[in-house]
Amino acid sequence: MDFGAPIFVAGHRGLAGSAIMRRLKALGYKNLLLRTRQELDLLDNKAVHAYFQETRPEYVFLAAAKVGGILANRDFPADFISQNLSIQNNVIEESYRSGVKRLLFLGSSCIYPKLAPQPLREEYLLTGPLELTNRPYSIAKIAGIEMCYSFNRQYGTHYLAAMPTNLYGLGDNYDLRTSHVFAALIRKLHEAIGRGDNQLSVWGTGNPLREFLCSDDMADACVYLMNMPQVDFARLTTNEVEPPMINIGFGSDMTIRELAQAMAKELGFQGRIIFDTDMPDGTPRKLLDSTRLFSFGWRPKIQLQEGIRLAYDDYVRRKLSDTVEKNQ
Repeated sequence: MDFGAPIFVAGHRGLAGSAIMRRLKALGYKNLLLRTRQELDLLDNKAVHAYFQETRPEYVFLAAAKVGGILANRDFPADFISQNLSIQNNVIEESYRSGVKRLLFLGSSCIYPKLAPQPLREEYLLTGPLELTNRPYSIAKIAGIEMCYSFNRQYGTHYLAAMPTNLYGLGDNYDLRTSHVFAALIRKLHEAIGRGDNQLSVWGTGNPLREFLCSDDMADACVYLMNMPQVDFARLTTNEVEPPMINIGFGSDMTIRELAQAMAKELGFQGRIIFDTDMPDGTPRKLLDSTRLFSFGWRPKIQLQEGIRLAYDDYVRRKLSDTVEKNQ
């Protein structure tokens, strides 16, 4: 990507999009196209069409999505499928109409079947039933992959779908009803320490295995992919037999119990951790096989201990900032 090329980062205020924006700025990209939801509603087809015709981006990072944890997916299934379908349909369609050179669509590891072999390889897509708790979201993301695949085959576009594992990091969502497990544990531990609690309740059995990747590592991988030589990028986007997708993972996983214990140790929580087995566990295991990405030379850099501290410090800064704003 040329450093002066117009680059649209859709969803630049979310966990993934903000990390991509930070990475691009750090590398010296000057012409970033950024719009808040209030400035550009990606659910509005006419608005998206007008924006693309006006700005003519050459590269698109499609990180905008309606996201949430198990509880949010359970309570708002219609929102998760309809809004995500609309966002990705509008952005991918207008990318084609305006002549975007490369597009990176961010999916999720939940696109894979609930009981697929581990680790999850790209070819396991559509080989079995999905996890019920987030099936509407998963189906929307699978449709996005298929859109990239279909546009590449019919129109010769170069659209790549990247499947990140469970993300955490700066700008995460800490609402306990809609957050993912990493952010929820950060908040719960902070509040438990502040109250002097002697125990912490964690949803589920603690047994599910999850892989965690810092959002800054994910962003580094995304920019790395979009900057690949054309011959390598084409290998991923012009295959007639396989969808244009690639996993972005850390390479190893841990149980939710182990994550909670590691966080408690890092943040100094001395109490007992208990598990609320009345709450759902979700998929038993989700470890991505990132061999395809690693074969191109990329590897994650941020280890869990450092990542916990980065996320926690960001949470405390944001909480302090919110408190100052309310008191002004």
